[in-house]
Amino acid sequence: MTNARPEILWGMVAAHAAAQGRRVSVADACAVAVSSAQVTGAWVTATARGGPDFLMCVTDPVSEQLAESHFVLGEGPCHDVLASAAPVLASDLDDNESARRWPGFAPQARRLGAAAVFAFPLIIGTIRAGAMGLYRSSPGPLPGSSLGDELILADVATMLLLDGAHQGADGTAGEPGTNGQSPDLALHRAEIDQATGMLIGQLGVSAAEAFARLRAYSYAQDRRLADVASDIVARRLRLDPDAVPDGEP
Repeated sequence: MTNARPEILWGMVAAHAAAQGRRVSVADACAVAVSSAQVTGAWVTATARGGPDFLMCVTDPVSEQLAESHFVLGEGPCHDVLASAAPVLASDLDDNESARRWPGFAPQARRLGAAAVFAFPLIIGTIRAGAMGLYRSSPGPLPGSSLGDELILADVATMLLLDGAHQGADGTAGEPGTNGQSPDLALHRAEIDQATGMLIGQLGVSAAEAFARLRAYSYAQDRRLADVASDIVARRLRLDPDAVPDGEP
C-alpha cells in the first residue's frame, strides 16, 4: 500500500497557505509542524553560502528568541543537526545530557520558557539549507506518531526554502528568496548583514570575524543580536577594535 502521509501533509500546508490568502511558504510548513507535533512553537533558519544563519519564519516570540540564542551562543540543537544530518530531540532541557551538550543554550532556553526542543535538518543530498526547530513549554518526547510527520515536513520546508535558490560550490544553499520570511525578520536580517559589513571596515577583519564580534558583544551585554545590529547601523554603537568582550561564547 502506498504511503499517503506525504500527500496529506502537503495538502495541510497548502490549505494553511490558502486560509492566509498567500502562496505556500516555509511559514505554512512551520505552522503545520506545530499542530502535528502538538508543540508550543516552531521556527526555520536558513544557511546561505556558508555565512551566518538567518531566520526565515517563527510562530511566536519565544521561537524567535530561541533561534537567535543559537546564533549568539553558537550552540544548540539546530547547530548540531546540520553536522549530524539527523534530528536532535531534547525532550528535557533540565537533564544532565542537555546541560553537558549545551551549557549556554539549555539554561537560556529554560529562561525563555522552553522545556524541550526538537530540531530537524533541512538537507537534500549535499545541500545544507538550514534547520527547523520546535519547542514545547513542558518536558516530554514528541508523540510517537508525529516523528515521521516532522521528517516529512522538514523535507517540505527544505523544498520551499530552496525554491528559486541555487546551490553554492561548497554544498551550502545559495541565497534563498524571502519566501515565507516576515518583513520584520527580513529587516532584522538586513540590519545584521549591514552591521557585519560596517564592522569589517571599522575593525579591519574578515566577515566571519566581524560576525563573531557582533555575537560576542551581544552575548556579553545580554542583548538581542538584532538590537545590537540596529544600534551599529544607526551609529549609536561602535565596537572597540582592541577589546574582546568579557564572556565571549
